[in-house]
Amino acid sequence: MSSLTRKDLLSKDFLSIFRRSFKTSTWLGWKIESNWTDPFLFAVYSIIKPLSGAAIIVVMYSVIAQGNYDTPYFAFLYFGNAFFQYVGSVMTGVSWAIVDDREHYKTLKYMYVAPIQMPTYLLGRGMARILVGTLSVFITILGGILFLNVPFHFSEVNWLLFAVTFVLGIIALINMGLILAGVTLMLARHSDFVGDAVASSMFLFTGAIFPITSLPVVLQPIGYALPTTYWLELIRRALIGNVVDAFPTFAGFSNLQLLGILTAFALVLSIVSNRIFKACEHRAREQGLIDRVTNY
Repeated sequence: MSSLTRKDLLSKDFLSIFRRSFKTSTWLGWKIESNWTDPFLFAVYSIIKPLSGAAIIVVMYSVIAQGNYDTPYFAFLYFGNAFFQYVGSVMTGVSWAIVDDREHYKTLKYMYVAPIQMPTYLLGRGMARILVGTLSVFITILGGILFLNVPFHFSEVNWLLFAVTFVLGIIALINMGLILAGVTLMLARHSDFVGDAVASSMFLFTGAIFPITSLPVVLQPIGYALPTTYWLELIRRALIGNVVDAFPTFAGFSNLQLLGILTAFALVLSIVSNRIFKACEHRAREQGLIDRVTNY
């Protein structure tokens, strides 16, 4: 996993090492993400980017639906697009640190001789993008409520369902990002696009902007095999439950059943991701890829 031994991991200092690794890497990740410009311009960018992305979706919908924003499908599309921003932010945020440290700063090899937990370090490095993603989602939803009359009522939100679903979904995405980080360790070139490429492909299959049943029958199983599909469904049920009743894709599943499926995904990915990362890490060590600069 890193320079830590099994004895270290099982010792009472494990939590202390975890906190130190996470805190320091989160601070480092935020500094790297936000130091390319002054704070004011960074804030403007953080606001304009999600709004412009939402505007593209809204314009496309307006053309197709001829300006009819009162249909349940508009809320389905808008909230799906808003929360899907987490997919790219989390998965790319966790896996990008490998590229950043190995190719740009040439410091990855030093991380492997430091007393840190490598998966924890990657999570901390990706936390900055997770925070920016949270801001983007909030701005997107707020803009929809204030300017586009997206149906949303605080009194009708199932906050407990939302909180549990949100945490489980983020856990699943973090572990998917860890898998991509392991794969990135073994890739020679263009590995900086892995996270974005995977997230972009998932946009089509997870029901982010249209129900899975709209896909060709041969492609639908891909959507059902992805945890983000159930995550987005539960997020919509928690926030706008009455609206998504118009889409019967998961009509046969209760909230508890969908939570069970999402929980299973999160648990399995937590186990599998660590095994895959360790296997990729071992192979990268054997092939001397930890400190090899491979980009152009």
